[in-house]
Amino acid sequence: GPMYCWYLRNTYLENNLVKPGHVSVGGQPIDLGRVQVPAYVYASREDHIVPWQGAYRSTQHWGGAVRFVLGASGHIAGVINPPSAGKRCHWTRPRSSPLPEAASTWLEQAQEHAGSWWSDWTAWLQKYAGKTVTAPRRPGSLRYPIIEPAPGRYVLQKAR
Repeated sequence: GPMYCWYLRNTYLENNLVKPGHVSVGGQPIDLGRVQVPAYVYASREDHIVPWQGAYRSTQHWGGAVRFVLGASGHIAGVINPPSAGKRCHWTRPRSSPLPEAASTWLEQAQEHAGSWWSDWTAWLQKYAGKTVTAPRRPGSLRYPIIEPAPGRYVLQKAR
C-alpha cells in the first residue's frame, strides 16, 4: 500500500519522475536524461487511460535515442493485435529525424502504415539484439540447476 501511494503521488500527481533528482530509489537520485539506452515508446491513438500526447511527452526526457510509434485503437486492442491479423495501422517518422517537442507536430510529420506496429518494433529490436540462440529443450543446466518445480514457493506465500 505505501509503495503504491508513493508511486501514484510521485509519478501521477506531482510528475516528479521527470524532474531530475526529485525522486530517489534506493538512495540514488533519478535523472532520466542520464539514461543513455535506446527506448522504444509506443502509444495508442484512442487510448483513454494513457492519452498518446502524454506518452509522447515522455520522449523529451530520455538521454538516449528514442523511437516513438503511434498505433491505432485503444489501450488494449492497439497493443495486442499481431501482424498476422492484418488489422489496425500505425504511424512513424523516419528513424534519423529528431523528435519535435510537440506531439501535434510529430503527428503532422508522421507517415501512416497499414498493419500492426509490431513489425516496426521487431525491426527496431534487431539493431540491438545479439545473436539468435536456440532455446534449451529443458530448464536447468549443470551451471544453473533447477531450484524447485514451477511456479516456485514464493507464489504460495501469503501477503502480510
